[in-house]
Amino acid sequence: MSTTLPTISISETGALKAQEILERSNKPGAGVRVFIKSGGCSGYQYGMAIDDRELEGDTIVVDRGIKLIVDRMSIELLQGSQVDYVENMMGGGFTVNNPNATSSCGCGHSFRTDGKNAETGGGCGSH
Repeated sequence: MSTTLPTISISETGALKAQEILERSNKPGAGVRVFIKSGGCSGYQYGMAIDDRELEGDTIVVDRGIKLIVDRMSIELLQGSQVDYVENMMGGGFTVNNPNATSSCGCGHSFRTDGKNAETGGGCGSH
């Protein structure tokens, strides 16, 4: 997919953590699939998985040596986002800094965009 808009990126910290996970996955050529699904307390939920498949319509971005794979349905909502890895007193995990999100849930895994609201389903604990 060719586009002049910013697509998706990964922070230095996120790239280091993703590289560790990818090396342990035993899937040569795999990348991090970032996707959006309906649900969560704010309408949409983020998802991530190690994936060695590239499907028709996927957007592939290599940033800081990490292959980020986004399906055609999710790319619009993730346009300009950055994947990051944060650690706090509750532990660590990946997060998405999404400029398209107009509100988000306290758990950080759920968000909403104005005019593009999915049907809500479940709360923070439902991911």
